[in-house]
Amino acid sequence: MGQEKIVRSEEEWRKILTPEQYYVLRQAGTEPAFTGKYYKNHETGVYACAGCGEVLFTSDTKYESGSGWPSFWDAVDEQKLELLDDYSHGMHRIEVRCAKCGGHLGHLFDDGPRPTGKRYCINSASLQFHKREEQG
Repeated sequence: MGQEKIVRSEEEWRKILTPEQYYVLRQAGTEPAFTGKYYKNHETGVYACAGCGEVLFTSDTKYESGSGWPSFWDAVDEQKLELLDDYSHGMHRIEVRCAKCGGHLGHLFDDGPRPTGKRYCINSASLQFHKREEQG
């Protein structure tokens, strides 16, 4: 019933991703706060995984959290995400990965706005933004 997974070798990932995308998506890295290209993006559209193109978030659920990373209060479909316990850096967090390609996206916190109370704190390097064309 689950979706089809994308499996590539590390060599293949290195060929299709930029060095920053590879660091974040494949090595669970984090871009510096307040530096990502989508941190201040206010255009209308969707955010897809930069590794596989799976649409994960929309601009309708993006908000300014003050954290320094793009933040969303909900996902397009939670089944498109994998949530894993992360005990790195001496603390417990919930890691968010793309269910289709396994790419590291960021972390999930429970300090977001209503109606969900969630904050998906996502690296810009792990995303591709697709602007919604205006209907005219």
